Amino acid sequence: MKKLATLLIGLTLAFTANAQNDDFFEPYRESALRLPSNPILMNDPYLSIWSPFDHLYDGFTQHWARYKKPLNGILRVDGVNYRFMGGEPREILETLVPAGDEEDYDALYTRERPADNWTAVDFNAQGWKEGKGAFGSEGNTGVRTLWKDYDSDIWVRRVVNFKEEDLREELYLILSFDDDMEVYANGKLLAKSSSHYGMGVSKRLSEQQKSLLKEGGNMIAFHCHNGKGGAMADVGFAKDIAPKGYQEQKARQLGCDVMATSTYYTFRCGGLDLDLVFTAPMLIDDLDMVSTPINYISYQVRSNDGKAHQAQLFITTTPQMVLNKNDQPTESSLITEHGVEYLKTGTIEQPYLAKAGDNISCDWGYFYLCGLNGKLTLGSQSEIRNLLISGSAQAVGSRLIRNYKASTMPILAYEHDFGTTARAASYTMVGYDEVYDMEYMFERYKAYWTHGGKVSIFDAFDKFRTQYADIMAKAKALDKRIYDDGLKAGNAHYAEILSGCYRQVLAAHKLFMDKAGNLLYFCKENNSNGCVNTVDLTYPSAPLFLLYNPDLLKGMMTSIFEYSKSGRWNKPFAAHDLGTYPIANGQVYGGDMPLEESGNMIILAAELCRLEGSTRYVDPYWDVITTWADYLVENGQDPTNQLCTDDFAGHWAHNCNLSVKAIMGVVGYAGMCRLRGDLKAYDKYLAKAREMASKWEKDAREGDHYRLAFDRDNTWSLKYNMVWDKLWGTKVFPGSVMKRELPFYLKQQNRYGVPLDNRKDYTKTDWVMWVAAMTKDNKDFLKFMEPVYNYINETSSRVPLSDWSYTTSGQWVGFKARSVVGGYWMKVLMDRELAKSK
Repeated sequence: MKKLATLLIGLTLAFTANAQNDDFFEPYRESALRLPSNPILMNDPYLSIWSPFDHLYDGFTQHWARYKKPLNGILRVDGVNYRFMGGEPREILETLVPAGDEEDYDALYTRERPADNWTAVDFNAQGWKEGKGAFGSEGNTGVRTLWKDYDSDIWVRRVVNFKEEDLREELYLILSFDDDMEVYANGKLLAKSSSHYGMGVSKRLSEQQKSLLKEGGNMIAFHCHNGKGGAMADVGFAKDIAPKGYQEQKARQLGCDVMATSTYYTFRCGGLDLDLVFTAPMLIDDLDMVSTPINYISYQVRSNDGKAHQAQLFITTTPQMVLNKNDQPTESSLITEHGVEYLKTGTIEQPYLAKAGDNISCDWGYFYLCGLNGKLTLGSQSEIRNLLISGSAQAVGSRLIRNYKASTMPILAYEHDFGTTARAASYTMVGYDEVYDMEYMFERYKAYWTHGGKVSIFDAFDKFRTQYADIMAKAKALDKRIYDDGLKAGNAHYAEILSGCYRQVLAAHKLFMDKAGNLLYFCKENNSNGCVNTVDLTYPSAPLFLLYNPDLLKGMMTSIFEYSKSGRWNKPFAAHDLGTYPIANGQVYGGDMPLEESGNMIILAAELCRLEGSTRYVDPYWDVITTWADYLVENGQDPTNQLCTDDFAGHWAHNCNLSVKAIMGVVGYAGMCRLRGDLKAYDKYLAKAREMASKWEKDAREGDHYRLAFDRDNTWSLKYNMVWDKLWGTKVFPGSVMKRELPFYLKQQNRYGVPLDNRKDYTKTDWVMWVAAMTKDNKDFLKFMEPVYNYINETSSRVPLSDWSYTTSGQWVGFKARSVVGGYWMKVLMDRELAKSK
């Protein structure tokens, strides 16, 4: 009786202690939007980890560039393990034949369609090439032979060996594929991929499938087709080594909702439901919170049958969190700082800022798993396997492990023992300290949150620990603000889009302060060329920052102004970029975009000054801006054959939308002249802009629309740059232009949006949202917005949201995880500014 009373008291205390935090486990609003990839751990271009699956347990979490960054999770309920995170039970598997993510292997391959008997053991593979597995595009774990062409195929033949005793085991086929793959064993079909994408997917082989394998050498042949985006083909084998009686099953995911700062999951695990929340508290008006690379993982168990249950939660990861290649030597350790235990892992080499490029993962700095509210174990794969099987770490684990092979990589484990409970909640934290984050003009810098190295990662963890409730409440308030702004400006679908994109925008940037005290906020041009602080990414992303923190927009622009002012960039127009992330020592892009980037910079500068009612920000750069404005006047009426941001189908001279940008740049410059009190210059440049716009309207008009290029009959394009004429109320272009152009766009619209121009059926959804903001009312706005929602919700391209997609199929063309979706906030910005003017 005494034991029962103690148990009931314990259950009551667990329930009461966590009741005040129930709000943390409920999203502000439920979301019907199925994002193509859900944000999991987010802060910057390197701490950017996603789940591209409908269910969190369907596959690995991964970096946006598709590097495997495995977070695995199990809730043990009454002795049964329920896997709620991570797609394959590697803890209970042992490798027999390594796939490429563990070791390279020799194979023959061809890119040309072979004879029908190419899978046969005795097939003559003369003319096939020798290669090392895995096969695929850069960024995929284990790739050693590049294959990355769109709409292409690869055929591979690999010999693997099995012992007689191997064939008596429970065998698993380990597959990595992108897009579609089939695998043959000794000439017979062994398996097909069940979806278009998977990394390290484990498939248990039936007895019939195992009968296709034999002792000794086996010919494993596989074929993979790549449609769009990344490519991958890799095969291995493993055996089940779980002891008899071990029970593991997948949890049942009951829901997934993505808000601005948090991703909410709910799972059914036997008699308990698990609420799991990943929070990146990047509060846009708090620079420390925007910058600090720490995320919360909050979790709660709730009885679904009215009974108490014994429960343990396990979250595991590996040093892959800090690797660019799986064979890099690592050091992992269990440490104590400020009285709290952490698991710390990093490469032994620590090559700070030594790699620059697009689809790469960071291999310097340290990843931390915090032991707050739980127990940490650092162990070998077999030790952690025993932990998960028995539910007790017992005496296993190490303080320090150095590892030199992918196949022997240790596991970092976090355990929270709930005891017997009907309801309880807690949280842990993860973080990634890059130590050095950016090189700018040949100086190395730490991120803003360190305040020049005065704040350590452990100081930051302490802050996040002591202010958990306050930070989570502020994150929830921001979720509400973002959602409600979208709801007011559009509808629930628009609110869901904005909520789902917020972390993508911010996590494409790095915030730091240079030695002159300038706040700098550099984006990485993810999956397009890797450039740092590209001006034509700053421009489309600007609406989000203009709304919620213009200082961050200035942080993108200041360095471009300084680059010209210093004389390092001496051309009469703005630079395109400052280098290749994370090295920002000067432009690396091969072609200039004179009108594009000058127009972008002046328009954004004009909007910043208009919002502030002052030119204080731009005054130090006035000579530079004037030079750029004069360039727009001289060259913007009828552009020559210049590069611009919309040249996906080829760049044409006489681009009408580029001319609109130049004209609006001149309007913006005139507005800044007015704020400076130079009315003579204001009159001069505004008159010039009106003259240019009048000529534009006559030269571009073609019946019921306006052309893509002045000299090209039967063409059209989205004139999204005209949005500023509406927002500023300058009426430089006749009102008849938008009235003629917008209905025409709707006639060209497909299920997934309006094409960018008449040449191809793909579009840029950021620009579609700008066009949508030019409409006269909310009804017409939704006509443009809803197809974008359909694309996001239905695309089969499971990558962090791509802004470049086909309007017919809904598949991505290229680009992912880019900051430009900040442009989706243009309607919110438009509504706010028009309301001010009334």
